[in-house]
Amino acid sequence: MGERGDELSRLLGPLGAEVLRALWVAGEPVPVRVVLDRLNHDRPEPLAYTTVMTVLARLSERGAATRTAAGRGYLYTAAVRDAAELAVKDVVREHGDAAVAYFVDQARGTPGLRQRLERLLDSTSPDAAGKDS
Repeated sequence: MGERGDELSRLLGPLGAEVLRALWVAGEPVPVRVVLDRLNHDRPEPLAYTTVMTVLARLSERGAATRTAAGRGYLYTAAVRDAAELAVKDVVREHGDAAVAYFVDQARGTPGLRQRLERLLDSTSPDAAGKDS
């Protein structure tokens, strides 16, 4: 699983991390049943449909997944690319402008980070943040 996997579990709990990984693997909007089947594939004790449905709803409320109405249910898609994006969303959601201001203050004192931040702010591509590591 590695360091990134451990960070995701820390942020979401083991089952939340596993569900988000299933959404990443899917790569397209999927219903609860697809996620459930993927998670239960090699599991000795299968998860209940309602358990996975609840985790997906909570991921959606938290901004880690998006859900779109489809018939009587929903289709779910991952809304974050990795644990770092989720952590930033959490901090901004919980602390708003103050979190951004503190981040900028930190960037001012770290030349490499400041230059990277300036490049990202000047970039016209919304995906530049993930590509300039």
